[in-house]
Amino acid sequence: MKVQILKSKIHRVKVTGSNLDYIGSITIDKDLMDASNIIEGEKVQIVNNNNGERLETYVIPGKRNSGEITVNGAAARKVNLGDILILITYAIMDFDEAKKFRPSIIFPNEQTNLMN
Repeated sequence: MKVQILKSKIHRVKVTGSNLDYIGSITIDKDLMDASNIIEGEKVQIVNNNNGERLETYVIPGKRNSGEITVNGAAARKVNLGDILILITYAIMDFDEAKKFRPSIIFPNEQTNLMN
């Protein structure tokens, strides 16, 4: 049996930009991607704490140590600058493997979106 479980989570980061005229996706500081074990092109769930919106898109890397969290494309209509987001990815794995798996969960500085 396979189950879907939490793989990675970036808990409470601030939206630093939105770009409606982009093909789509969310741009995330590469340092945050590395710390949370999220890769380029990975499907991510975006949970907006300010308005309750939940949506899915894919990740593109942003500049390292920039704190960038930019929501692109049509999803940009679902956020405002300064909104607080939780970013979540999931993995599908065998049941026994899932029981042993430990997700990568990070808590960046909510004001700067940096790990320090």
